[in-house]
Amino acid sequence: MPDRAPQPVDRQLPTDEARDLISLVRDIAQREIAPKAAEEEDAGRFPRDVFGLLSESGLLGLPYDSEYGGGDQPYEVYLQVLEELATARLTVGLGVSVHTLACHALANYGTKEQQVEHLPAMLGGGLLGAYCLSEPSSGSDAASLRTKAVREDGDPSRSGGTGSGGEWVITGTKAWITHGGVADFYTVLARSGGEGPRGITAFLVPGDAEGLSAAPPEKKMGMKGSPTAQVHLDGVRISDDRRLGEEGQGFAIALSALDSGRLGIAACAIGLAQAALDEAVAYATGRQQFGRPISDFQGLRFMLADMATQIEAGRALYLAAARLRDAGRPFSKQAAMAKLLCTDTAMKVTTDAVQVLGGYGYTADFPAERYMREAKVLQIVEGTNQIQRMVIARHLAGPDSR
Repeated sequence: MPDRAPQPVDRQLPTDEARDLISLVRDIAQREIAPKAAEEEDAGRFPRDVFGLLSESGLLGLPYDSEYGGGDQPYEVYLQVLEELATARLTVGLGVSVHTLACHALANYGTKEQQVEHLPAMLGGGLLGAYCLSEPSSGSDAASLRTKAVREDGDPSRSGGTGSGGEWVITGTKAWITHGGVADFYTVLARSGGEGPRGITAFLVPGDAEGLSAAPPEKKMGMKGSPTAQVHLDGVRISDDRRLGEEGQGFAIALSALDSGRLGIAACAIGLAQAALDEAVAYATGRQQFGRPISDFQGLRFMLADMATQIEAGRALYLAAARLRDAGRPFSKQAAMAKLLCTDTAMKVTTDAVQVLGGYGYTADFPAERYMREAKVLQIVEGTNQIQRMVIARHLAGPDSR
């Protein structure tokens, strides 16, 4: 069958700088990411070298302040970079989204001293982050987390000058942590006070902290190259200058991060769906049956048309939400809508891509089956799609009256 190269997505970008950025990302994706994706996913290899290259290229801190090594890019542009990366390999696109999420608390709630000390290395110094909210017994009900942070007052000279001088001792287990065991830093949400969301505080924990360890990675249906593991904190001691925001503010910080993180997942979902559509079109236009390409048959032509339409709708929705965010307007409802629609679209489009390829789609000789396996997790992470429906309904009809 002849190869039919996919056409690049025609993007509406706000500046020449953004267009140059997308060109850079496409070049890296085609040269360094896509050619090794299938082999490395099959072997379960984490592409740490790729994240090092992305850091060197200024792509791990795009939505953050250039004063600290960020890219000063609006979310409208950053999300389209994520989409391009996810089209090449979901492990990479989602990994950049998680790293950005892990930097959120420090970049938006940290003190000036904390930002000066830590952000440059996090945004452009080759470090990779992880975000620790979920626990074995608290997933959707994140406010019930049990990991404890106990404050121990101490010598003020031990704080480095930016905290109150005490230490925190953190004990507990976090679950489903992307980059668990390979991250250089962890943004950890822990209970420092009473029950409920107001008793939670955020901390920046070094990856080599004494008492921090990771369980073996989970054996997953897809995204085998992206390590997902439990992270154990066994009496991890950190100084108060690694507390992010005020005591008890952690859950509010987490929610604000998740609104943005859901847009990252939405963009990754559309990138994955785009990869599946490209594969389906290439196969359908090259595969001959009854003396002509199967793309000539109306049943398949309609499937391809529906797949493309669903992708464009998802892309438009996540970009509309991003533009609200960039304008400083509320976007929580739209972020939930984008996460819901885009991840459901990814599941539908990747399933249809397998169908277009027929028996070949069910084999590992083609990437369609991997795309379908990878799509499923996107309906779960950053809040299940059932949670997204709850968020949307709350905005429409108010809180549940029970």
